[in-house]
Amino acid sequence: MDPVAPLPMRIMAQPGRPLAGLTVFAVEDSRYSSEAMRLLCMRSGARIRRADCLRSAIRHLQSYRPDVAIIDLGLPDGDGTGLIRNLANATPRLPVILGISGDPELRDEAIAAGADGFLSKPVENLAMFQQAIMSALPANLRHWSPTPVPNDLIMPDGTSLREDLTHVADILSTVSDTSRIDYIARFLGGVARSAHDQTLEEAANALAKDHRAGRAVATELARLSAMVQDRLTRTA
Repeated sequence: MDPVAPLPMRIMAQPGRPLAGLTVFAVEDSRYSSEAMRLLCMRSGARIRRADCLRSAIRHLQSYRPDVAIIDLGLPDGDGTGLIRNLANATPRLPVILGISGDPELRDEAIAAGADGFLSKPVENLAMFQQAIMSALPANLRHWSPTPVPNDLIMPDGTSLREDLTHVADILSTVSDTSRIDYIARFLGGVARSAHDQTLEEAANALAKDHRAGRAVATELARLSAMVQDRLTRTA
């Protein structure tokens, strides 16, 4: 988890930086997605902190109150909808709570849990990122004048993608219980979607489908492991 920092003094937004003065807390286990959000926040003027699991997020929130929380629905130690629900019901409530996932069909679950909106991976469009936050902000936190929002695409470099792939390779080399298979499929599917790797995304989805159906997944796991190793070799 990133170091806890005090809330910055509120400052007025500047043209092209409509989120200036806001603090964003990303609960996201993917380094690639986290890096994309860091770059988007930097371009928008916001500060960002990150936790990579529910346990770290809960500990972080005991001493830190962000303006915006962006919570992944598939985390290594549980379902992010529970955290969304707790934050939505808390008093005082965080100003903005957003769900995020590589599976757009989970939008309804996030909203039902109390999220103000939903981000579907890949999160790379600057205008869409800014609008998702600004449209949910309460009036007292809106400090911008209507201006055209750049429709730029923000793409992290390959370092964070390689870190995610290495993480998956490590899990695949030791996976033994079925709960890890669910996590592998969700995590890798989201990473592949963010990286626009359709072949890898389809393989991750096939693993998830076979596992849900109760079918043997040894072949799918071996295939997925080979694909991940191939991509690690190509990005070395």
